[in-house]
Amino acid sequence: MTNEKKALSAEQQEELLGILKVRFEKNLNRHEGLEWADVQRKLEAADGKLWSLHEMERTGGEPDVVGYDEAADELIFMDCSPESPTGRRSVCYDHEALNARKQNKPENSAMGMAADMGIEILTEDQFRELQKLGRFDAKTSSWVKTPPEMRKLGGALFGDYRYGQVFFYHNGADSYYGARGFRGSLRI
Repeated sequence: MTNEKKALSAEQQEELLGILKVRFEKNLNRHEGLEWADVQRKLEAADGKLWSLHEMERTGGEPDVVGYDEAADELIFMDCSPESPTGRRSVCYDHEALNARKQNKPENSAMGMAADMGIEILTEDQFRELQKLGRFDAKTSSWVKTPPEMRKLGGALFGDYRYGQVFFYHNGADSYYGARGFRGSLRI
């Protein structure tokens, strides 16, 4: 099923917009120069994307506006939960890794969940940019989009924030841990 067919009820939309507005107003440093009224207009005109934002919220991501792409006229939302979203942890990197596991398979993969939710997993650069807005993943870690050449060799990247710095590491793509999930982004 595609995102266009997934919709929120009027009540769910109203509740989500309320949550996003409170978060927007509490974290003005994340979106300097943007006004909530403009954000709300874009959100109300983006039905299918609201479902994706709802999924980000439902799984613990605490999505917020972190930028505006003027050329594309798009708001950029990212997961801003202090730690990796709780509803997206204990997943391996992608479905290829999930299918390769013979025992103790996790329920899903980061790339699979992101696709199901209609969002993109953060890149290394996006993860670094997010860290300029606060401290994220100081106790957890998050899978990040892995270059194809590394993935072909069986590995995948994840990042965290420790000792005042962003670190990226590698692991087998089929690994999963209770403290590792993934963060997503969505353009509206």
